[in-house]
Amino acid sequence: QVQLVESGGGLVQPGGSLRLSCAASGRTFSTYTMGWFRQAPGKERNFVAAISWSGVSTKYYADSVKGRFTISRDNTKNTVYLQMNSLKPEDTAVYYCNAARSGGYEYWGQGTQVTVSS
Repeated sequence: QVQLVESGGGLVQPGGSLRLSCAASGRTFSTYTMGWFRQAPGKERNFVAAISWSGVSTKYYADSVKGRFTISRDNTKNTVYLQMNSLKPEDTAVYYCNAARSGGYEYWGQGTQVTVSS
């Protein structure tokens, strides 16, 4: 069982930055691929970024955030981060942390609200 707790959301002006954090419980954190998804009001949840397990740490990004967002992980702190720069109003959404690994193991956090508005 893995529990995920997101933090770092808030209100920011267009062009600003935020860093989201996702703290995970459990001793097997390094074996999970960690990801961020987001869901805007009235829309489906969409992929934002992911970083594979610590042995490889390959990073993946949605086209809409490439060059602006950076995902990273610190296995010593069981934490994954999403650095978001050059934020746009269309980035407004609830951001969810996700942990997944083979065998059908998948967990979600409760979400953190990011609002980009002047």
